[in-house]
Amino acid sequence: QVQLVESGGGSVQTGGSLRLSCTASGYISNNYAMGWFRQAPGKEREGVAAINSGGYAIYVDSVKGRFTISRDTTKNTLYLQMSNLKPEDTAMYYCAAASRALLLDRDWYNYWGQGTQVTVSS
Repeated sequence: QVQLVESGGGSVQTGGSLRLSCTASGYISNNYAMGWFRQAPGKEREGVAAINSGGYAIYVDSVKGRFTISRDTTKNTLYLQMSNLKPEDTAMYYCAAASRALLLDRDWYNYWGQGTQVTVSS
């Protein structure tokens, strides 16, 4: 009965910033990793960032230095702070939870949100 709900998406100009949030309901062990994935039309879903129980994070190369993933266990919330956004960041962003390993591989995640759209225009 785990549910993930994303929010914070929207339209922004190149160079702008957005902060995505993912609120989880139902029990998810803090020993599992959580992550953010994105999918643009006609493309495969790709891992953007993930964070483990110890707070260690990994990122896809294209967002390193621009995106920061974090989690607040008290609020059961996952965040993705995105800065210096580029048109190539345009995609539906999905929150994912409960990977047994810290990986940017969608097959390792058991729960998914419905997504929040991020559109970056030039």
